[in-house]
Amino acid sequence: MTHLPAPCLPTGVPPGHTTLRWVEECLGKGAEVRMVRPLAGGSAHANHALLVESRSGEAHHLVLRRWTTREAAPRHCYGDAEFSPEREIAALALLAGCKVPAPSLVAADPSGAYCDVPALLLTRLRGHPPRPSPDDLPEYLIQLAAALLSVHELNGASTMPPYVPHNRLDVRLPPKHALRPDLWERAFEVAARPAPEAPARFIHRDYDADNTLWSYGGLTGIVDWSDASSGPISVDIACMRRGLALRYGASVADRFLCSFDQVSGGHAHDPYWDVRALLDLLPEDDARLVDEPQVPLYEDYLDRLLAQC
Repeated sequence: MTHLPAPCLPTGVPPGHTTLRWVEECLGKGAEVRMVRPLAGGSAHANHALLVESRSGEAHHLVLRRWTTREAAPRHCYGDAEFSPEREIAALALLAGCKVPAPSLVAADPSGAYCDVPALLLTRLRGHPPRPSPDDLPEYLIQLAAALLSVHELNGASTMPPYVPHNRLDVRLPPKHALRPDLWERAFEVAARPAPEAPARFIHRDYDADNTLWSYGGLTGIVDWSDASSGPISVDIACMRRGLALRYGASVADRFLCSFDQVSGGHAHDPYWDVRALLDLLPEDDARLVDEPQVPLYEDYLDRLLAQC
C-alpha cells in the first residue's frame, strides 16, 4: 500500500463537478447524478449518498466516500497502520460474495487522480443507524454478535495489515476531564503487559453500532471498513462493548459478550482488550477530546474492567 498524498478536503464539503463527472463516467456514457446528500460520518471521511441514473433509466443508489485532511482525521489515522483507500479496497474484496452484509466496490480513485481527493464509489446498503428500544436489545445484541462471527470466519486475514493499537502508550495521560485519574494510570499499567496470545483473524477494527445499518429490526449492513486488519477477534468485541457501555451501561456490554459466546459456542475474552479499547480514545489533542459528560461513564466501565484484570 502506498501512503496518501496530502489532500485538502475539509469534512462536509460536497463533491465538486470534476468528482461527479468521474462518478457518471464510472456508470457509463449518458449517466447522470440526480441527487447528492451528505451522510453522517467520522472526521476522516466525507460520505455522500448519490442517486445516479444510467442512460437506460436505471437508478443506482451509491455512496461516494472521500478521504479528508490529515489534520481533521483522528491522530492514529495516518500512522504506521495506513488508513487508506487501498486498505478498504482490500477489505471489500475479501467481503465480496460472502454472507457479511457489506458494501460492494463500484469504482475507486485511490490516488485522487480524477476526484478532488482519494475516493471510493460503493453500493449503498438499505437501512438506518440502530435505534433499538429496551425491549429490542436482546435480539439486537444477538444480531450484532452473529454478524461479527461471520466477519471473523472470512478467509484471507493474512492479506490485511496487522492490528496495531491506536494508542502506542508513548503518552500516558488521562482524559482532560478525568475525575479519577488513578483509574487511567492503572489502565496504562494493564495495557503495558504482554497482549494475550490469540490467532489472527480478519477483523473490522472499528466494530461499533454506529457502523451498522438496520431495517425493520434486522441488521442490513456493516460499513466503514477502512481500518480492517488481521488481528485478535477480541479487538472487535472490545470495541463494540465500549460503545454499548457508553450508550446503555456496562450491563449491556456484558450482555453482548454473552450473546457472542452464545453464537460462537464460547469465546475466552480477556478484559485486557477492553482496557485497550478505552485507551484507544487517548491521547487527546485539540481536535479530539473525550466529551466531558462521557468521562464518568467510561470511568465507571473502566473501574469494572480493572476489577477483572
